[in-house]
Amino acid sequence: MKYYPDPILKLINSLSKLPGIGKKTAERLALHILHAPNHEAVTLAADIIELKNSIRLCTVCFALSDKDKCRICSDPLRDKSLICVVENPTDMAAIEKSNAFSGTYHILGGALSPIDGIGPDDIRIKELFKRADPEKIKEIILATKTNVEGEATASYILEKLKKTKIRITRIASGIPMGSDLQYIDQLTMQKAMEKRYGF
Repeated sequence: MKYYPDPILKLINSLSKLPGIGKKTAERLALHILHAPNHEAVTLAADIIELKNSIRLCTVCFALSDKDKCRICSDPLRDKSLICVVENPTDMAAIEKSNAFSGTYHILGGALSPIDGIGPDDIRIKELFKRADPEKIKEIILATKTNVEGEATASYILEKLKKTKIRITRIASGIPMGSDLQYIDQLTMQKAMEKRYGF
């Protein structure tokens, strides 16, 4: 690609670092940005800077937010007595798209994986246990992935919380083993939430 000037090559290189973007797609995007009206390029750059400067983690559930509390935790219509535990924000978004859940969330920020050196102190399990007040919470739904790490994380949480009066459930079958929640279709996600089971 030596036939492009350095500024275009730099942008192609930067764009190709994005997930799912290869060199050819990065080249198309860079050339699109080059030929777009100036105001579109300026808006794109400003949106990226705003994203980096304004997005933080919700102080309650650790979802992505532009305020101390995310929209879900701030919503008075959400059932605060239900907590759905997920590994990351994309898992939460997948459940939200199904319209099958009206409670709140707790985002762990990963899953237990001793092989990779990820233990309970490396994800937000302690914060979940602090929220698990039997006077306020009636059910915790474990919606971690159905792979080895997700199952281990769900088992660990269950073991630590089973002595409380809180009902602990796991999302039901319908989610294929080893799959990412963000790639599950809405109907499958809805059925999985509706048919969750207790321990």
